[in-house]
Amino acid sequence: MNQLLIAPLPGNEAVAAVLGRQLNAEVVSLETRDFPDGETYLRFCSEIAGRDLALVCTLDHPNTKLVAAYLAAATARDIGARRVGLVAPYLGYMRQDKRFKPGEAISSRHVASLVSSVFDWMVTVDPHLHRYHALGEIYTIPTRAAHAAPLISKWIKENVMNPVIIGPDSESQQWVAAVAVASDAPYTVMEKIRRGDRDVEISFRDLDPMTDRTPVLVDDIISSGRTMVEAVRTLRSLGFQTPTCLAVHGIFAGDAYSTLLEAGGRVATCNTVSHISNQIDVTNLLSEEVRKIQA
Repeated sequence: MNQLLIAPLPGNEAVAAVLGRQLNAEVVSLETRDFPDGETYLRFCSEIAGRDLALVCTLDHPNTKLVAAYLAAATARDIGARRVGLVAPYLGYMRQDKRFKPGEAISSRHVASLVSSVFDWMVTVDPHLHRYHALGEIYTIPTRAAHAAPLISKWIKENVMNPVIIGPDSESQQWVAAVAVASDAPYTVMEKIRRGDRDVEISFRDLDPMTDRTPVLVDDIISSGRTMVEAVRTLRSLGFQTPTCLAVHGIFAGDAYSTLLEAGGRVATCNTVSHISNQIDVTNLLSEEVRKIQA
């Protein structure tokens, strides 16, 4: 039997260890370091020829991580790995899915082409699909996406009394409704006008009858955090108790996390990106999808 090997890129060791136990896979190590000029040195410390290999690398702040993941996959293939997969709990470079101005890079397509050129398959969690309907529109390798909504609903039921679920915009309504139904809670969505990466104006509807409930703001990603910060401030000004802010992926660019706490929010995220706010474990979801794509 070709037992799966799992190799974590730096910073992904904890998730890889759990995946190894869940998948009965052998976890192998990579030696990595930076040369003085910033280039990456990489070496597999175990024999991988003829074996199936899964590289674990979450792709927040992705530029240097993508280079390391590419080098690891290309090296694994070069030294005889049978198949090489990528487990990316968070999949970066999904934001730019359209050319809004002449000359812009549609970076999601270019990164998908790069990843597809050296990996045989990919597993991720809730990729940010906006104008794409599925990863298969840009990735040419088999892909599987796990969905964290059931785990988020479970966390809400166990940790929030009398919640009302609030989504970031009308485009999120279907996802927010599913979270709310599984949480046995009502829901609504914000109306949002984004003028820039850090300039957001929001308003709420249908909240007047629910001031006795605990607001739970849910989103797939917290990046700059400005939408959630403005939502928390507005809800507190309307007399609501401490809002809970939930996200699948907590990127927390710059001072986003501290600003969100200062605004009066309680924060919890899935462990797709390692952060102090991680309270929802998605490794079992990843294991299930790896089993399916390996079958």
